[in-house]
Amino acid sequence: MSERFPKPELYRLTEQVGFNLRRANQRHVAIFARHVTGLTPTQFAAIARLYELGALSQNRLGRLTAMDSATIKGVVERLAGKGLVQSRADAEDQRLRIVALTDAGKAAFLEAHDQALKARAETLQTLTEEEAAQLEALLEKLV
Repeated sequence: MSERFPKPELYRLTEQVGFNLRRANQRHVAIFARHVTGLTPTQFAAIARLYELGALSQNRLGRLTAMDSATIKGVVERLAGKGLVQSRADAEDQRLRIVALTDAGKAAFLEAHDQALKARAETLQTLTEEEAAQLEALLEKLV
């Protein structure tokens, strides 16, 4: 019977790209949580984009932070609940929501920024600077 169904090459989970990407992300999220208090990585990504680019439509903010519409909606609602962003209808198109940082949101970004950089450094600490740059370039190429 075993000849009829030859044994496939062993599937090693730890050699799978998706598995290792997920493990790396889980590790980074845990490190981020130790360094940055009061914001999740997705919340930080949203306020970082708003700090960098200014007010954006909620849809565009979602695209720029790689979040689907349901996720960005929840993130914006939680940030608004913390007083870090304001969301209002667009004056020209009432269907669109415009999201902007509040003064408290700007302060929260500036406070979290240095801590986020420390989290990044800890995540990449086992790599040389060249390896870290190569990893970031390869990840960008994948997505």
